[in-house]
Amino acid sequence: MMETHMSRRSAFSVLAGLLAAGVSACGSADPSTPEQAGPGGRFGAEWESHARTYMAWPAQEAVWGPYLDDVRKDIAGLAQAIAEYEQVVLLARDSQRDAAQRACGSGVEVISLAVDDLWARDTIPVFVEQNGKVVGVDLNFSGWGNKQSHDNDGPLGRKLLSRYGIPRYQAPFVAEGGALETDGQGTLLVTESSIVNDNRNPGKSRDQLETELRQTLGIEKVIWCAGVRGEDITDAHIDCLARYVAPGVVLLDTAFPGSPADSWSRSSEQARQVLAEATDARGRKLEVIDLPQPDPDRITGYGDAFVSSYANFYIANGAVFLPEFGDRQADDRAQGILRDHLPGRDVVAVPIDEIAAGGGGIHCSTHDQPGTPPR
Repeated sequence: MMETHMSRRSAFSVLAGLLAAGVSACGSADPSTPEQAGPGGRFGAEWESHARTYMAWPAQEAVWGPYLDDVRKDIAGLAQAIAEYEQVVLLARDSQRDAAQRACGSGVEVISLAVDDLWARDTIPVFVEQNGKVVGVDLNFSGWGNKQSHDNDGPLGRKLLSRYGIPRYQAPFVAEGGALETDGQGTLLVTESSIVNDNRNPGKSRDQLETELRQTLGIEKVIWCAGVRGEDITDAHIDCLARYVAPGVVLLDTAFPGSPADSWSRSSEQARQVLAEATDARGRKLEVIDLPQPDPDRITGYGDAFVSSYANFYIANGAVFLPEFGDRQADDRAQGILRDHLPGRDVVAVPIDEIAAGGGGIHCSTHDQPGTPPR
């Protein structure tokens, strides 16, 4: 492994702490009245048809420092790879739009919308299907519980939905897209640490939040894993831990064999127990399949916050994208597991070491909008 350095997002959190007044001023998403779209509907699975993928251009040197150009190369490469299969719309600050377009090429549509960072999974609304229409559910992005400044990313959901004429519903709770994993048939996987947390939903109980999740997303059953509090900026999103690849089938991130136990491996084992005992909304027992991490001594990435989870894959139209970490044996094994469980899709490995060093992955950097692909 290469020399470690502070997580990009952690670095910005330190800066935000020094600028406390700025953080307190942007503590929640834009409070404007939502459009008249009701909650509920159906929260679809990622393997269903996409109209497009949204991504965001890393904007701030304060976050990425000398690694800003490198992480932009990762984002551009990922956008180009996905654009081979479906439309990619990349959001960029107006002053950076032309540079982003040059980096991504003509196959990616770059539009001017002010963003703070690249984590489109969390800053963009989730989508539900309601009465034949797509509705954007604004999850009130708060910088992962006010850990990071979000002057632009807070109101981003409202602005994006307005631009595309998509009805907006404002959720009665605070969450992020990476905290929500569904089978498209009424079951939701979540971590308690990232939702039942006073840094997002102060004073709300798990039962209260489960009711709100059900009503807002049209969910019939919520399966709660414990997660991990306070060890990363997200408080352990589910999308690095447990992912559906089909109804009733979950891939589980597991530690590299022989690794010393830590909070993350204990979280994985706790999730395994929960999933093994659970049934989904249709009464099925879950099939849980291990998705082992690479050997930390063989990967090309670096940093204490480096996310070496293959579970942070992204399913697009006709393909599934997963990280390539440099441990050939582990990379090949992960690709084989996804190939076996997502038949009929190309399996595309993408190097994303700078994104991973920032504490995220491919899924964290992308956001799917359901619907028919544009012609």
